Amino acid sequence: MQHYFPTIALAVTLMGSALVPSLKADGWDKSTIITIDQLIDVQGTMLPPGSYVIKLLGESSDRTTVQIFSANENRLIATLLTVPAWKQAPTDNSEFRFYEAAEGRPPALHTWFYPGDNSGVEFVRYGRREVAAQTPLRHANATTSNAGSE
Repeated sequence: MQHYFPTIALAVTLMGSALVPSLKADGWDKSTIITIDQLIDVQGTMLPPGSYVIKLLGESSDRTTVQIFSANENRLIATLLTVPAWKQAPTDNSEFRFYEAAEGRPPALHTWFYPGDNSGVEFVRYGRREVAAQTPLRHANATTSNAGSE
């Protein structure tokens, strides 16, 4: 029995190591469900009303590549390069801010902050100089939930 102990210990360690990444997946990729009730522009990709999953690409060296999926995550809609964004105090909910929309144009996503983080991402409007709205959108146009949270 004593010579089996190292083998059993190694097997348990390997099984535990395999489970750790999947247990932290939602927090790691910051997976968030966003539901919108109007057309929005995300770096040139137009998202019609509906629900979407937005999350960071899973690589540790790159925390600014964002992917947008359909609500059931069976279709990748866009992979976007963003830049880091910062704010002074974290909030308890996901926070999305939009650029001020020009007349007749859909609002464009400006920043996304995950709950509890003061770092987020900024969606750059290439070729346009636009002023960011100063108040975060927290009602009518978008609702969010953190995927996998209880």
